[in-house]
Amino acid sequence: MEPQLLEIQTLGELERSGYRPLPVRIELRNNLLQRLRNRERILPGIIGYDETVLPEIENAILAGHHMIFLGERGQAKSRVIRALAGLLDEFTPVLAGCEINDDPFAPICARCRRLVAEQGRDAPIAWIDRDHRYAEKLATPDVSVADLIGEIDPIKVAEGRYLADTETIHYGLIPRVNRGIFAINELPDLTEKVQVGLFNLMEERDVQIKGYKIRLPLDVLFVASANPEDYTSRGRIITPLKDRFDIQIRTHYPRELDQEIAIMEQESGYPLRSEMPLRVPRFLKEILAQITFEARASNEINQASGVSVRVTINNYEAVLSNAEKRAVINADNEIVPRISDLHSLYPSTAGKLELEYAAEERKDEDLIERLINRAVLKTFDRYLKVEDLKPVTAYFEQGWGVEVSDRSPSADYMDALHEVPGLRDAIAHLGAFESPGLMATASEFIFEGLHLHQKLNKDRQGGRFAYHA
Repeated sequence: MEPQLLEIQTLGELERSGYRPLPVRIELRNNLLQRLRNRERILPGIIGYDETVLPEIENAILAGHHMIFLGERGQAKSRVIRALAGLLDEFTPVLAGCEINDDPFAPICARCRRLVAEQGRDAPIAWIDRDHRYAEKLATPDVSVADLIGEIDPIKVAEGRYLADTETIHYGLIPRVNRGIFAINELPDLTEKVQVGLFNLMEERDVQIKGYKIRLPLDVLFVASANPEDYTSRGRIITPLKDRFDIQIRTHYPRELDQEIAIMEQESGYPLRSEMPLRVPRFLKEILAQITFEARASNEINQASGVSVRVTINNYEAVLSNAEKRAVINADNEIVPRISDLHSLYPSTAGKLELEYAAEERKDEDLIERLINRAVLKTFDRYLKVEDLKPVTAYFEQGWGVEVSDRSPSADYMDALHEVPGLRDAIAHLGAFESPGLMATASEFIFEGLHLHQKLNKDRQGGRFAYHA
């Protein structure tokens, strides 16, 4: 859009400029095609959907379809829906003061039609940004027709207007986002009465309030989200409403570790300390992502509710918190999380898993420990081979042992580097680790991998762990 257009203040000036607003679906379609021509990302910040979800969204927008996204929790459904607003024009003209964003050239409410009739080309216009053309609502049983569509305003009736007059309406969310996008999350949680009002508005554009039929040809693209289990359950959603959504798009969790890690790094809101660099080894990021992958494959966890990507994000932040705390206490000059910090993710994981209880109850902590052990073992096997660590295991077989702790300063690990044959060579396989913090976390990773391969025993003594033959 040309910047000088924003200086236009009347309908006549807008008409002379040659600018004409487009229906919202055509506007979205044109902006999508422009991004495709420019090879720009359609929805910036969305990771893992390039080959699956995004092509379906592109087809839906090109076809002008209402969309519903089905997926378990933590699959970025809300984020994808909100990102769709970025395909709207940055600014669009409306008749000034209109509650429902009327097109200056085709007003639909009585107030704006009267304004244009009285003032003609001098009718004032305003420019609204794309944020004012997007609204969303979380569906709950207490959401009413008045919330979404509107309600008769008794004060306006008392002023002398007829009930059938559109000017007696206090508009709800959907009319107020006219010429934009309306999103509703967890669609099946709406009551049947509200669902009926919604599908009638989507198909017929009939706004029915308190028995009075008022036709408002709203220009709205509807987008919704739902859990597949609720959406397919009979009685949770009425069939006619299902039919009104033109396309059903199935979301999913990241299918590769790299995607999970990229989301984890992008979404983490951990406040970094500028005076201490943060160094997180690649293998530790893989462990955190693998824990979530293991949870999604576990038959001990209710997969119908899903295991959100937020598990990985929160676990990452919990481990960083424990590492920062240690660095501050020990006056270290860097923040490097270790394997011994993984205990800090128990609280951040437990509340996000719904267990499938069999004959007897199981403790959350036991399940989380199994998930961590499987994740560490699989990550270890991607980096190292047990047979290459025979000099390390031979050292322990001679009766020696090593103690580690999530509170020990990194300098305490330096003795092990000199005393344990082959340890430094093993660390070199993990990366160019030269700082004490990185070598400390690499040492713990090697010891824990050997323990999980049953080459070393591990005893817990309070907050310390002792590895021995």
